[in-house]
Amino acid sequence: MSAADDTHDASTAPGAPPPSDDHPTLDKQAPGRAAAVVVYWLLLGSIMIVFTAPVGALVAHLRLRRAAPWVQSHLQFQLRTFWLGIIAGLVFTLVWQLLGLTGISPMAPWALGYVFFTVCMIWLVGRCGIGVARLMANRPIPRPRSLAFGGTRARRAEP
Repeated sequence: MSAADDTHDASTAPGAPPPSDDHPTLDKQAPGRAAAVVVYWLLLGSIMIVFTAPVGALVAHLRLRRAAPWVQSHLQFQLRTFWLGIIAGLVFTLVWQLLGLTGISPMAPWALGYVFFTVCMIWLVGRCGIGVARLMANRPIPRPRSLAFGGTRARRAEP
């Protein structure tokens, strides 16, 4: 028996279907899973209390290497969500300031800011909602480095 044989979990047990999008893993006690749940809630909490997002990113970063591989996809997705949000916010702040200096009506930058903020909130809630749904189903994020929703598609639930 090799060392690789000693490191199997319930999802690789004989007779068990291989983990896939249609057959989730059965390991609800996977290392890092609880941390991933907390990070999703911290990211969502940043809508009301901004400093929860950096705390969530720190937790995700600290747990990334010790998590199960399928949970790592969630932690990478969360880190990507945080950093994309930071970069978008910095770029928008620069654009907003430049618009203010152009001499156009002050309402234009404020209207653009409102639209940007609304789109960012929809993006954040969508990413976290998809992430939480997949995490609760014990499924990885297919493409955690994507800009949108991790390569997942919304499907209607079958009755």
